Amino acid sequence: MPSILKRILVGRPLKTAQTHEERLSKKAALAIFSSDALSSVAYATEEILLVLVLAGSVGLSYSLPVATTIVALMLIVVISYGQTIRAYPSGGGAYIVAKDNLGRFPGLIAGASLLVDYVLTVAVSLCAGVAAITSAFPSLHDQRVPIAIGILGLITVANLRGVRESGKLFAIPTYVFVASLGTLIAVGLWRASRGELADPPTLEVAH
Repeated sequence: MPSILKRILVGRPLKTAQTHEERLSKKAALAIFSSDALSSVAYATEEILLVLVLAGSVGLSYSLPVATTIVALMLIVVISYGQTIRAYPSGGGAYIVAKDNLGRFPGLIAGASLLVDYVLTVAVSLCAGVAAITSAFPSLHDQRVPIAIGILGLITVANLRGVRESGKLFAIPTYVFVASLGTLIAVGLWRASRGELADPPTLEVAH
C-alpha cells in the first residue's frame, strides 16, 4: 500500500539515463528560476514598509533609497548570471563557479548558503502567503499552521514528481502573477493620466 500511494503521488522513479528528458522549456524555466525574485516582489515591499513605519515619517523617507538599492542589487545579480551563462553554457551552479574560480572551500560555502537561502525563501514565502489568505478570510486565522503545513506538503509532492512536471505546475501561478501585476501597473498609469486617482491618505505616526 505505501508503494502504491507513493507511485500515485510522485510517479514512477526515473532512471539516470532518463534525466535528460527532465529538461525544462524556456518558458517553464523562466517561471521556475525567477520565482525567488517574484516572491520577493509579492511581499517584500510590504515588509520593508512595515519596518520603516516603526521609525515614523523619518523612517518612511528611506523607502525610496532602500528600493533603489534593491533594484541595483537585482541588476548586479542579473549581470552575474549573464556572465555565468556565458562562461558555463552547459550549466554551472554557485558551487561549481565558486570551486573553479576560488577553490573547494569557497564552493562549499556557496552551496551551503544556497541551501539556507532555499529553506528561508520557502519559510518566509509560505508565511507571507498564509498571512495573505487569512487576511482575506479572517475565519481561517486560527488554522494558519495547518494551512501552512498543507501547502508545504503540496509543494513537496509537486517537486518530487520531477523537474519537468513541477515546472509546468509552478509556471501557471508565476505567469498569472506577472500578468496581474502588469495589469495593475497599466491600469494605475491609465487612471493617473486621467487624474482619477485619489490623494494618498495622510499617515499619522504616534510619538
